Amino acid sequence: MEKNVTEAIHYRRSVRIFKSDVELDTEKVKKCIENAVLAPTSSNLQLWEFYHITQKDLLDKLGTACFGQKAAKTAKQIVVVVSRKDLWRKRIKANLEFLKSSFGDKPKEKYSAPEKFALNYYEKIMPTVYFDVFGIVGWLKYFIFQIMGLFKPTYRQVRQSDMRIVAHKSAGLAAQNFMVSMAAIGYDTCPMEGHDSLRVKRILGLPRGSEINMVIGCGVREEQGVYGPRFRIPFEEVYQKL
Repeated sequence: MEKNVTEAIHYRRSVRIFKSDVELDTEKVKKCIENAVLAPTSSNLQLWEFYHITQKDLLDKLGTACFGQKAAKTAKQIVVVVSRKDLWRKRIKANLEFLKSSFGDKPKEKYSAPEKFALNYYEKIMPTVYFDVFGIVGWLKYFIFQIMGLFKPTYRQVRQSDMRIVAHKSAGLAAQNFMVSMAAIGYDTCPMEGHDSLRVKRILGLPRGSEINMVIGCGVREEQGVYGPRFRIPFEEVYQKL
């Protein structure tokens, strides 16, 4: 029986050892990835890709690239979440095409004020925020926006490094959707920071502009695969009601 959201969140643990004799239903894992892409994403740009690894030879190579840790070596499948900030032009175009098809086939002057705002957002604002040349334009925008911020609330995360963070935050939200979805159906996961990102990219044949957000081992937990009780900082230390 599938768990509800709260049950799935409490069930999810980072599992370091998976059962060797229990296979995963590939279609069920794929469905969890479909849930991942429904995660919130900055400006709906969806600057992510998901690589669902089921082939034994690739699993072995990724296990080595993850330093041979058991969460990778015993994984029955692996999902690699990839951040694709470099695809911002393509994703902006996709959003514009979707909006125009939603608004209907009509002359530009017939668009309502909200429709014009939405189109302007993707035609002008987003390209302004994401465009950069060797990081130089980003710093120029940064200083301009800081000056503007002296007089009114202003978006300040406009450097190349800032936009990388934005893309990775969205990818992280999607990864969490995936892991909670897996927990809901009784499957286990382990997100691994410990990996050689360059080797992972080479194994998957990824382009230079891509970045590894997370490598997630998947399987069904062995009893000793959870390394102890869950520890969290006391809630009162991290919760502030204002």
